Amino acid sequence: MIPYRDTIPCIHPPWVTSSLIVVNFAVFLVCLPLDERVISHIQNLFGLVPARYYFPRWAEAVGYGPFDPAPFITSMFLHGSALHLITNMWMLWIFGDNVEDRMGAVRFLSFYLACGLAASACQIYANPTATAPIIGASGALAGVMGAYFFLYPYARIVVWVLFMPIFIQVPAVSFLGAWVIFQLYKATSGLVFHTEPTDVAWWGHLGGILFGMASYRWFLSRLRKTGGGITSSPKSPRDL
Repeated sequence: MIPYRDTIPCIHPPWVTSSLIVVNFAVFLVCLPLDERVISHIQNLFGLVPARYYFPRWAEAVGYGPFDPAPFITSMFLHGSALHLITNMWMLWIFGDNVEDRMGAVRFLSFYLACGLAASACQIYANPTATAPIIGASGALAGVMGAYFFLYPYARIVVWVLFMPIFIQVPAVSFLGAWVIFQLYKATSGLVFHTEPTDVAWWGHLGGILFGMASYRWFLSRLRKTGGGITSSPKSPRDL
């Protein structure tokens, strides 16, 4: 099933959510016509390479130079494929606008970046010897989903049943809960079954959503406590 939209209306325009989506698409389009070797260089330079920070002597030996914190931010705006980008931005559009509605623009941007930083730190801790760059907005997005989980537990997520013209509504707590369970399974299956590491930062996803769940209250705006309107169970949800 693919999420299509949620049922919570916004009171304030989601300027930051929209801007983040535009910036991510702009970065991808700028990189799209570049040579594959140039793209690889950009991803290694601006993506987050765990071993670069865990083994500084190795990093200097292979040409990374001195410690540079910039990739902790720039890595959130790089994506490896169109599918990777579209999936992340679609989920950000579904969940980000409502969370921004409760936080306000500046607080939401700070929250988004903080979740991305927490996700990166968690992934580095889980796999410090990795030399492949970590890129994508998934960690920050996971934190936004974690905030949504508590801010709108009774919302409905409209999902599309693949290969069929059917749309159904599922509770947000069920959809997001299933997402967390899936991330936890993928993150731990390699440890249990001793499989090779994948190119997906599963531990980063978990770190992002846990940080979002734990910290979202610090970023809520007192002036927007009722933003979004619906925080209790709807009386008569409609199925599409």
